[in-house]
Amino acid sequence: MDPMTLKPLARRLSLALVLASPMILPSVAVADDASLTREMIVNDPAAPKSGATNADVTIVAYLDYNCPYCKKSAPELERLAKSDPKLKVVYKDWPILTEASVYGAKLALAAKYQGKYDEVHKALMAIPGRKIPAERMLAAVTASGVDMARLEADAKAHADEITALLKRNDAQAKGLGLQGTPVYLVGPLFVAAALDYGQFKEAVAEARKRAGKS
Repeated sequence: MDPMTLKPLARRLSLALVLASPMILPSVAVADDASLTREMIVNDPAAPKSGATNADVTIVAYLDYNCPYCKKSAPELERLAKSDPKLKVVYKDWPILTEASVYGAKLALAAKYQGKYDEVHKALMAIPGRKIPAERMLAAVTASGVDMARLEADAKAHADEITALLKRNDAQAKGLGLQGTPVYLVGPLFVAAALDYGQFKEAVAEARKRAGKS
């Protein structure tokens, strides 16, 4: 999904208010599945987060480490999170493109247990291209400065938790009807495209406007 094919930001924003009700999923979702509620999509305690703890807007980002458009937007989203003191970003690792995508997601989520998710996420998103093999991902993570011995131990000790989180992310994405990555839930807005810093900022401003916080 190349944003250059859709010029005005308004054409990239589905203003269907996907987070406007307790259950935001279509009828194909299992209504009594706790992992598919709005609360778990936005506030899953196991999902990595960055930014403000008292945020007035949350961006939920569904991403794959082999998605070139995710990689294009990653530094733009990071820049926004650092510049906006009232913004929170929730990362939803959704590895759907290759088996190596799953491997990369598990590395990143294992790094979370030593407080290094952001570093590993950034390292993986910085690898250019697509269809990145697992070996190259491992090399990038090793170079990021994380404690690899601990990462390996955490990956084993928390394997069930990591797998469960990836399954929840997948169930949520499918319940929302997502077709690919990246997808950003910016407050009540649904953005299925790669955005630059200015476009992210505009989407956040629109979310605040709709919430009466602008």
